Amino acid sequence: MTTVPGRDPVADPPGQDAVPVAHAAPEPATAGAPAGTAAVPAAPAGSLLLEVRSVSKSFPGVKALENVSLDLRRGEILGVCGENGAGKSTLMKILAGIYDPDPGGEVLLDGRPSTISNPHEALAAGLAIIHQEFELVPDQTVAQNIYMGREPRRLLGQLIDDRQQERDARALLRRLKIDIDPARRVRDLTVAQQQMVEIAKALSFDARILIMDEPTAALTDTEIETLFRLIRDFVTPETGIIYISHRMPEIKEITDRVTVIRDGQYVGTVTTADVEIPQIISMMVGRSIATDVRPPQREVGEPVLEVEGLSTRHLLQDVSFTLRRGEILGFAGLMGAGRTEMARAVVGADPTTAGTIKVGGREVTIRNPADAVAHGVGYLSEDRKRYGLLLDQSVRANIGLSSLRRFSNSVGFVRERGITEEARTQVRALRIKTPSVHQLARNLSGGNQQKTIIGKWLTRDCDVLIVDEPTRGIDVGAKDEIYNLLNELVRQGKSIIVISSELPEVLRLSDRIAVMCEGRITGFLDREEATQERIMELATLFSTESMGADS
Repeated sequence: MTTVPGRDPVADPPGQDAVPVAHAAPEPATAGAPAGTAAVPAAPAGSLLLEVRSVSKSFPGVKALENVSLDLRRGEILGVCGENGAGKSTLMKILAGIYDPDPGGEVLLDGRPSTISNPHEALAAGLAIIHQEFELVPDQTVAQNIYMGREPRRLLGQLIDDRQQERDARALLRRLKIDIDPARRVRDLTVAQQQMVEIAKALSFDARILIMDEPTAALTDTEIETLFRLIRDFVTPETGIIYISHRMPEIKEITDRVTVIRDGQYVGTVTTADVEIPQIISMMVGRSIATDVRPPQREVGEPVLEVEGLSTRHLLQDVSFTLRRGEILGFAGLMGAGRTEMARAVVGADPTTAGTIKVGGREVTIRNPADAVAHGVGYLSEDRKRYGLLLDQSVRANIGLSSLRRFSNSVGFVRERGITEEARTQVRALRIKTPSVHQLARNLSGGNQQKTIIGKWLTRDCDVLIVDEPTRGIDVGAKDEIYNLLNELVRQGKSIIVISSELPEVLRLSDRIAVMCEGRITGFLDREEATQERIMELATLFSTESMGADS
């Protein structure tokens, strides 16, 4: 078995929190499908590109997959859904040759048993995967990343033909209608552009089966439309796509059928056109989850954070707003509107050129995030793995990280027992699913990683939390838990700023919504008047004047 550098089958089991459910492996293809849903017709003989039969995978102490089955038909886009930790990524890594399955199951390609023991064999068999985590080399160019390991050669194969490689990459990107210079270094690209490079790299292999794991997590609506065009262009009577996503509207729009996995076991397969989103969610989580909920009516208190005239050199222009005690203030806007830049400026991560900040009615100077924390303002970055967590440290270490002085004695020694007790308190209070507080943060699901960061700031006793993309990469069940947690925190008197690219999320959580465009706040909406249409009107108000002032 060949493993991806930096990934360990023991340290990175996606199903490591799985608890076996009490139902048997399916007999028909629609086992576990919602009541009243029409059965999926059996695939005609010879129509299957890929078939997985009763595949299992175990890690030390964890059964990540147990007798999971699915099939991909020719010319089909198959959605695969499940909560974080359900085993989706584990199954895809088995198909891609990254993990070896346990003995007993089998994988068939074109109806013939196939053993894929490493990623090179998978590519040779016509199967390519786009992983959720990017696998690009930052200091190499776009062209070098696309053709890494199979570069065109010159002088009898002695030298890499850089010019030909760049021409090939340019032609590929032009064919895919991706507007990126192949000579640019990957580190200079936006996250969304890097995602498009990953897609181009996978399509460059002329694969017949393409597996896409959360491909739109970093894309704007326009970029998602481009991706869907690429997907539809890719699918022919001889190709197929497995599409993994937590975004249910995308699953509904782009897929033909949906297979659901829960707690490492197969739940069912349904025809997308025959089911509604709540039915798919119910299959995923084993319970019903409300998807169109507005925040409860809350009594808010005095101002706790007042920002006036905040500006930065490159984007923010005269940003002003007030956050009150017991309130969730949402920030909405298109990509590049300045929402994250606003948060980073408030906590001192980016320098400002103008503006004042008051905390608890008193003007303060915040030069860096440590100053912000000292004033009770905590920031949860949109990139939790890069800026929010020490992935190779324990849950306990992460929760105590910002409060080491609190747990240190007079001569500077850390009271380890105190940190452990506090970590256990936060794990219980936030319902963090982990075997113990000594579990590495990288082994937690996305939702539990996010809860761990929240626990860190609650341990530091921050009264104001700025939460940037709180549920990015988190499944619908874990999203519901995060929403309930944020609402519980404001009931306890905390105040929260929520930044999200998902308008239903902003509408569900926020008492008020500030909408940004081109570094300006273009308007504020109360919970009663806020709609997706009204938010988009303000988010596209490309003018020289801001509309509306904070109340």
